[in-house]
Amino acid sequence: MKIAILGKPFDDEAAPAIQALLDDLAARRAEVRIGEAFRTFLDNRLRLPPGTTEFRRGDSLRGVQFVLSIGGDGTLLDTVTYVGSLQIPILGIHTGRLGFLATITPDRIAQAIDALYKGHFNIEERSLIRVDTDPDVFGSLNFGLNEFSVLKRDTSSMIVVHTYIDGEYLNSYWADGLVVATPTGSTGYSLSCGGPVMLPQTNNFIIAPVCPHNLNVRPLVVSDQSVISFEIEGRSTSYMLALDSRSLPVEASVQIAVRRETFNARLVKLNHVNFLSTLRSKLNWGLDRRNPAGS
Repeated sequence: MKIAILGKPFDDEAAPAIQALLDDLAARRAEVRIGEAFRTFLDNRLRLPPGTTEFRRGDSLRGVQFVLSIGGDGTLLDTVTYVGSLQIPILGIHTGRLGFLATITPDRIAQAIDALYKGHFNIEERSLIRVDTDPDVFGSLNFGLNEFSVLKRDTSSMIVVHTYIDGEYLNSYWADGLVVATPTGSTGYSLSCGGPVMLPQTNNFIIAPVCPHNLNVRPLVVSDQSVISFEIEGRSTSYMLALDSRSLPVEASVQIAVRRETFNARLVKLNHVNFLSTLRSKLNWGLDRRNPAGS
């Protein structure tokens, strides 16, 4: 089996579990490729499987059966940009903080790898959001798993985001910014802006203003078959565009449209993990003594 690994530096506490993972892959004679930056971190810390090779952004991962993302949710968001349209299944191993997307804890790594080899897993198809701008801003990495945001610069006053759905005027948001989130991103930035939680298979976007100056404005759920476009006004001549964890300053004249990407991210889920159980564990839903134990 061919397996690629991307990751971020982890604490010494997680090192034994990661070493056990590498030893397990070596024992199974897996063909292992490791991202260049993560390989540099691992060198002189852990023993790598014989024949391990490295790759960098832009190198093709064609032929790889699974990609392991070792870190937090931000690491998994970055991993999606490496996989792109190849739609290679991604297994998120949690060595970070929240772990909403990266759900495999270090103590379950051995079980997870065994499940990959035995086929005892499910694949969740997660929709992506695509951003088209003129002039081009994000290049070939113009897609994301969580959300796209239009934001004011740190030192500037609020902006006005004129928003259109399929060319039809929706609203002018006087705010610090505007978030368009996927169902996956509904538990991220959008949630902190008062947006709803959506199940992963929901075919919608959430439009949520950031600190709106119109108190009667609320988040809106729209079909992800729509094209959402924007015109920006403000005292500043520039503002920020953010796509997941990537942000760039742009001039106010940039034209922006977002839509659903033509391909999905594919996340590996073991049989004991699902979105509803993750909601309960990560957001502390159900912490009520009236609920059954373990619910």
